[in-house]
Amino acid sequence: MDYLGFVAGVLTTFSFVPQVIRIYQTKSGRDISFWMMFLFSVGVSLWLFYGILLRSAPIIFSNAVTLMLVLIIIVMKLFYKSR
Repeated sequence: MDYLGFVAGVLTTFSFVPQVIRIYQTKSGRDISFWMMFLFSVGVSLWLFYGILLRSAPIIFSNAVTLMLVLIIIVMKLFYKSR
């Protein structure tokens, strides 16, 4: 069961990598909704906490990495907006 969770987590988590690369290349996060990313990061944080409570490695791993990527997107959006 954990293998299925890891595969699902890797696929959904790394779907954010192209977005991070795109924002970095274009130096613009204009098309990204700040509030959507903010609310998503809150949801992912709750999933991470839930995974910690369950001691579920797939949930912890995928949500920790997803949260990191989403926070990178938020920071880059704010950084490039201020330039």
